[in-house]
Amino acid sequence: MIILFILLLAVFQVTVSSYLIENPDYYQLDAYTWETDDFRAMRLGETAAGEPFLDLDMLTTLMVEHDYDLLDAEDLSYDNSRLLKSRPVEYQKLKNAYGAVFSDLKYFPVPLSKDPDTPDVTFENGWGDQRTYGGERQHEGCDIMGTERERGFYPVVSMTDGAVEKVGWLEQGGWRLGIRAPAGAYFYYAHLYGYSRDWKEGDLVRAGELLGFMGDTGYSAVEGTVGNFPVHLHLGIYLKTDHYDEMSVNPYWILEYMKKKRLTADY
Repeated sequence: MIILFILLLAVFQVTVSSYLIENPDYYQLDAYTWETDDFRAMRLGETAAGEPFLDLDMLTTLMVEHDYDLLDAEDLSYDNSRLLKSRPVEYQKLKNAYGAVFSDLKYFPVPLSKDPDTPDVTFENGWGDQRTYGGERQHEGCDIMGTERERGFYPVVSMTDGAVEKVGWLEQGGWRLGIRAPAGAYFYYAHLYGYSRDWKEGDLVRAGELLGFMGDTGYSAVEGTVGNFPVHLHLGIYLKTDHYDEMSVNPYWILEYMKKKRLTADY
């Protein structure tokens, strides 16, 4: 009876494998998958976010097979052979998109304090929350809160190597820095209280380099305005796609993944 069950299971697996290869539309994967809301949500879940290093083939395959939602995934074993056979071009394009987000990451943007009495920062998944300043819109980033200390207290470092693409005052973002990482993602650090130096467009940045300090600047056309909201760092991550110059992705699970990769600093 056991032998018969094993044989039936083997036949079932071969049948399913054949079906997937012969019917590639079974997979939620096409040339524009990485421009969808499911891709943008970056739902890693605790198991994947807890990995010391996210293998891009693993991430790409599991996301496709789990409909881009790993929140409940516990087993991260994978086999991408069927996807590579049925959707090689689309698979590589999706893998490149995940690589643009993850391959340059080195540090969490706010170091740990060497002083054990210093309150740590906090963050929640506020992706898609409503914002009203400048008109109704959805929140396209993640807010790292530093409300336990005054503006200018918490240091902000670059998560990646890269080059400064935007710097200076922005009405919604206050004093901000936009850094383009080597693989193509744009990292947007907003509401800074001050810069670590006189940044210029084109300046090269090293991962872990001090960019400035967490603040509450913005929501005003007047440069230097503070106090319109609690002290925090707004982190945005954007990709250039076939149809969009700036497509935001949810930084929340990316920050969860990077929590274990923090520098320490004297503050």
